[in-house]
Amino acid sequence: MNNKRSSSFRRAILQGNRRLCSKALLEESGLSFSQRAIRHVAYETLPREIDRKWFYDNYSGCPPPWFILTVTLVEVAIFVYYGLVLDRFVLQATHPMYLKRNPLVYHPQLRAQAWRYLSYMFMHAGIEHLGVNVALQLLVGVPLEMVHGAVRIGFVYIAGILVGSLAVSVADMTAPVVGSSGGVYALVSAHLANIVMNWSGMKCQFKVLRTAFALICMSFEFGRAVWLRFYPSMYPPCPHPSFVAHLGGALVGITLGVIILRNYEQRLQEQFLWWIFLSIYIFFVTFAVLWTFLPPISWGSSCPHHPKSHGQEQPSSLCQPPLHVQNHV
Repeated sequence: MNNKRSSSFRRAILQGNRRLCSKALLEESGLSFSQRAIRHVAYETLPREIDRKWFYDNYSGCPPPWFILTVTLVEVAIFVYYGLVLDRFVLQATHPMYLKRNPLVYHPQLRAQAWRYLSYMFMHAGIEHLGVNVALQLLVGVPLEMVHGAVRIGFVYIAGILVGSLAVSVADMTAPVVGSSGGVYALVSAHLANIVMNWSGMKCQFKVLRTAFALICMSFEFGRAVWLRFYPSMYPPCPHPSFVAHLGGALVGITLGVIILRNYEQRLQEQFLWWIFLSIYIFFVTFAVLWTFLPPISWGSSCPHHPKSHGQEQPSSLCQPPLHVQNHV
């Protein structure tokens, strides 16, 4: 018997007011709609019956999964606003004025504006980009937040967003970044890895189809991002948004995310692997920050240089469209 299972049993013994049924949750009948929904979430996210029963008996719905819902509403609202301003909802990133005076998009010329390393998640390249991200973070993120709480799921999500922008800053230094794909890929990758690692214990219905559907959606979104990155830019010499943030988010998911999802109702500081992956994460963030802000040896002729005085260049001069394009916008 491993330590995680022992911790689960200790919790059940110490909580005297808890009554465990002798039959599995799936065999219980006469449940209300809300009870069935909670039971469904338990089987979607937790691999052990003892943890599923613990969640089912103790979940009260307060607080609700506010983090994912709030982030989703803000993303949709900002997308609609820019869609009306630009008069474009499909492939917004190809609009010649997409980057002009935008306070949210991360761009290598504006590295010193620290909020952009996170705020870029509220911008999206188009409705096709927003749609896939919103669908995945609602279908996966809301159940995960119901089980693991806003603090843990919010940490994985924000960690994926931060690593996404830093990964672009290191590996794709000429490109801007938009979208919540870093956070979404962190959550979905962690969830899929948890399912695969606990395949026999996961009792969710149609888990093969659900896993295949998530992989297809992720592959479609990643393929769209790669295509857009190399699509001829409307604001040369700056390219379209990078796809590297997707890879950074997925890496966070299969490391930190898996440890969090595998340790339901257990203290992470007691898990040895947690400290290993957290140390790796901190090392990468530190390396990426130093790489980003220390003077480079050579950036190449086509890559924007660091602005003088670290980011004092005005955003209005950032990747301006050609004069003939400005006159017709």
